[in-house]
Amino acid sequence: MADQYAHSGDDKRPTEIPAIRWEEPPEGPVLVLLDQTRLPAEEVELVCTDASALVEAIRSLAVRGAPLLGIAGAYGVALAAVRGFDVDEAAAALAGARPTAVNLAVGVRRAQSAHEAALAKGGDVRQAAAAALAAARQLHREDAEASGRMAEHGLALLDELLPGGGHRILTHCNTGSLVSGGEGTAFAVALAAHRTGRLRRLWVDETRPLLQGARLTAYEAARSGMAYTLLTDNAAGSLFAAGEVDAVLIGADRITADGSVANKVGSYPLAVLARYHHVPFIVVAPVTTVDLDTADGASVEVEQRPGHEVTEVTAPQVPVVGAEAGGGIPVAPLGTQAYNPAFDVTPAELVTAIVTEEGAVSPVTSEALAEMCARSRRVAAG
Repeated sequence: MADQYAHSGDDKRPTEIPAIRWEEPPEGPVLVLLDQTRLPAEEVELVCTDASALVEAIRSLAVRGAPLLGIAGAYGVALAAVRGFDVDEAAAALAGARPTAVNLAVGVRRAQSAHEAALAKGGDVRQAAAAALAAARQLHREDAEASGRMAEHGLALLDELLPGGGHRILTHCNTGSLVSGGEGTAFAVALAAHRTGRLRRLWVDETRPLLQGARLTAYEAARSGMAYTLLTDNAAGSLFAAGEVDAVLIGADRITADGSVANKVGSYPLAVLARYHHVPFIVVAPVTTVDLDTADGASVEVEQRPGHEVTEVTAPQVPVVGAEAGGGIPVAPLGTQAYNPAFDVTPAELVTAIVTEEGAVSPVTSEALAEMCARSRRVAAG
């Protein structure tokens, strides 16, 4: 089950508000999430006491973003183990909560494998649960460290491609501290540019239909003191035509073996625009997002979201007495069918570079990605 309670923190920056944390109150361990469906209207924390509550939080997008989903999945397995639930059942439910983001399944498997290994070595249930929790915490730390390295590599690439600073960066969806154990992926690069005086403007796509850009990226940019401007997704073309975009920076939910990038729907049109206008299109994501087991973009299972997200407009979910939870204002005739994929896929030939904690891959090829992943495994092995 899950409980919500208001959390005052109007003077905090997003990097100081943990998107996820493990707590151990007297009544038992819990996973605490910053409920992203309630932003920017208010900062509310969602307390999950079991894996089923976390599954619902993932499906409702209370917790979202590829790296953070991996961390959440690992903690969810640990929560099931510590509280004495069926770990395999919890792992299966968590891994299937959202199919496109590969990090979720990676995080689940990592904690589940640690749990199984402890049992195989003769450990008892408590020791196995401790192993799962240790694996989740380690993944959380690694993601925070990876975020910092991605920011360094991404900023270095921007300076190489666009010497002189004054970067005008267009971003899509949300890729900051709300999706990461650190300061994010693509947003972390823009934030590094801001902190070093090299960011002239952050263009923030609204990101319809759920407005992650308007509600979340603008929220993070404002709290970080960045110069930013919000635009509707369909205004991006005119922005390119006016020569106002120096680079596009996005995150990724899955990068396939051939370098195709599955990301929030609307990313592919930006890649096409960027190519036509000779603007670098840069993807920033941790190595865990690279899925060498998925051959190409056509093999990616793209999540289809409910049609009401398109046919209705929903404000941030501030509780109103008598109002139906999740209800929206209709903007289409009753019975209208809606096409609502959560993601689209950008082919590798439209991607200028993929930036990970291991550095930048450019040009993007299957061989370069495989070598980067192998190098990452060698480093992890010590």
